[in-house]
Amino acid sequence: MATDFLVHEKIWFDKFRYDDAERRFYEQMNGPVAGASCQSSGPGASSGPGGDHSELLARIASLEVENQSLKGVVRDLQQAVSKLEARLSVLEKSAPAHRATAPQTQHVSPMRQVEPPPRGKAAPAAEDDEDDDIDLFGSDEEEDKEAMRLREERLRQYAEKKAKKPALVAKSSILLDVKPWDDETDMAQLEACVRSVQLDGLTWGGSKLVPVGYGIRKLQIQCVVEDDKVGTDLLEEEITKFEEHVQSVDIAAFNKI
Repeated sequence: MATDFLVHEKIWFDKFRYDDAERRFYEQMNGPVAGASCQSSGPGASSGPGGDHSELLARIASLEVENQSLKGVVRDLQQAVSKLEARLSVLEKSAPAHRATAPQTQHVSPMRQVEPPPRGKAAPAAEDDEDDDIDLFGSDEEEDKEAMRLREERLRQYAEKKAKKPALVAKSSILLDVKPWDDETDMAQLEACVRSVQLDGLTWGGSKLVPVGYGIRKLQIQCVVEDDKVGTDLLEEEITKFEEHVQSVDIAAFNKI
């Protein structure tokens, strides 16, 4: 009957195993200290004062290592301080020597006032006159003459070169409308009369007959004139001299060339 009772009771008989497994897990997560604790703990060992003692030993060991490193740092600092003290003592000993070799100031005697020469002597005045007679700017005058000569030479060469170039002639292109009296006028004879006008600076060009109306045609003729030699008034006057064929002359177009 007792065994049956225990079977039905909910008692955790192997709880220590789970406690050991949990302790080992956390010791492994904590690093070397946990490893040492795991080695000390055997199967079936419980988390008691033994585990705390091993952790304490590990902490003491780490503190000793840190203490040794701090001692090394302090030792290096002491050596650096001793070197600085030695250097400072050397500098203090050499300082008086530098003070002794400092340059000494020299005392300068006051300047004496020079008396002017007496007025009775005429020799310095003669020397001044001789200095005035010396021409100090003679070389400058010679240089100015040379520069002027070169300038005149260049101007002369430029004028000769410009004279050799042909002068530009102003010309104009004129389109004339020459009208006959009626439709019976011989247009070929009219054109021959117009082209017979020969003037210096006048050059005739192309021509054509343009209908006006009622069977009448006008002569449209091109010419090129030099403005300084031939004017439009002179040209019209010469053409209108042929009264038998020409009624009037008009300028249809006038363009500068």
